[in-house]
Amino acid sequence: MVEYSEFKGNQMIVLKKDENDHFPFQFGISKAKKIVENFDAIKSWVEKMEASKLAKPAPAAGEKEPLA
Repeated sequence: MVEYSEFKGNQMIVLKKDENDHFPFQFGISKAKKIVENFDAIKSWVEKMEASKLAKPAPAAGEKEPLA
């Protein structure tokens, strides 16, 4: 779900999982440009992380996943 907002006079894009998302991901034009410029790298990284997540068991409740 995508919404648009304003923060301190700056236009923001707000990405939500659903209408009740209490912690949306929001950013302005500067970060949006960085995301667009690096979209292929971000997509590749997500695919790599998802693949490695499938290969490993999830951490037990309360444990943090070790950094690669």
